[in-house]
Amino acid sequence: MRIAQLLGRTPCFSFEFFPPKDVAAEAALFRTIEDLAPLGPAFVSVTYGAAGASRARTTEIASRIKRALGIEAMAHLTCVGHARSELAEILRRFREAGVENVLCLRGDPPQAEAGFVCTEGGFRHASELIAFARDVGLDQCLGAAAYPEGHIEAVTRDDDLLRLKQKVDAGAEFVITQLFFDNAFYFDFVARAREVGIMVPIVPGLMPITSFSQVQRFTRMCGATLPMQLLLQLERAQSDPQAVASIGEAHATQQAVELLRRGAPGIHFYTLNKARSCRGVVEALRAEQSTSALRTDRAVSIAVS
Repeated sequence: MRIAQLLGRTPCFSFEFFPPKDVAAEAALFRTIEDLAPLGPAFVSVTYGAAGASRARTTEIASRIKRALGIEAMAHLTCVGHARSELAEILRRFREAGVENVLCLRGDPPQAEAGFVCTEGGFRHASELIAFARDVGLDQCLGAAAYPEGHIEAVTRDDDLLRLKQKVDAGAEFVITQLFFDNAFYFDFVARAREVGIMVPIVPGLMPITSFSQVQRFTRMCGATLPMQLLLQLERAQSDPQAVASIGEAHATQQAVELLRRGAPGIHFYTLNKARSCRGVVEALRAEQSTSALRTDRAVSIAVS
C-alpha cells in the first residue's frame, strides 16, 4: 500500500533500519523486526548506503520484509554515485521486488569525500531525483526528507524550506523529518511549511537515545539540538548505559505523546537496528492512548447521563 494513503488514516508508527553487513547482522536485524512487528507498524524503511554492498541489500531486505513479514516496506534511494540510467534501473528493480514506496534523497557523500560531488549524468538535488522518478513512469509513492532545524549545509532555514517545496512540487507525497529532540522545532517547521504551500503529511522522526557518545556524534553530524535539561541528565548518567537508555526512552515518549496530541500524522523511529527502546516508547504510547480513550468514553457517558 502507498504510504501516503496510510498516513491519511489514524496516526501510525514506522521504523527505520539499515542493511546488515553480514549473515550474523542480518539474523539480528530480522530478530529486531520480528520483535517490533507485533506493535503493528504501518511501514518500515530500509536505508541506502553511500557506497558498497549495502546498496544492493536495500532492495533485498525491503522485499523480504514485505514478503515474509507482511509489513509494508519503503526503500531509500540516493543520488550519490549514480547516473540517470542506473537510477532508472534501481527504481525498476524496486518495483519488480514489490517495493512501491521510495524515499528519495540527495544522500551523504562517502566518508573519504569532503563534500557531495555530483556523478556525471546524475543529480545534485533530491528534487531532481523525484522529478526523474516521476518521469520514469513506475508510479511509486515517493517521499522526501525534511530538516526542522535546517539542513546542516543550508545557508538559511528559509532557503532549506524552499528546497523542500521543490521536492514536493516535483512529486513527493509525504515528508519524514530528520531526528530532533525539541518539539518546538517541529511545530514551527510545520507552520512555516504550510505557509509556503507544503500541504503533504510531515512525519516527525524520533530517535530514542541509547548512548551519550553516540547521540553527541549524531547531533554534530546533522545539526540537531539537545535541550539543556536533557543534556545535563545525560551527562550525569553517561557512565551508566542503562540509565542513559531510560532517560532517552522517557524523553522520546514525552516527545511522541505531545506530537500526536498536537496533530502529527505519525511517528517514524530511527531504530539503529535495535528494538528495546523503540518498543518501550510505542508500548507507552499505546497505554497512554488507551487511557485517553477511556477518559473520553467516561466523559461521554457522564454527558449522556
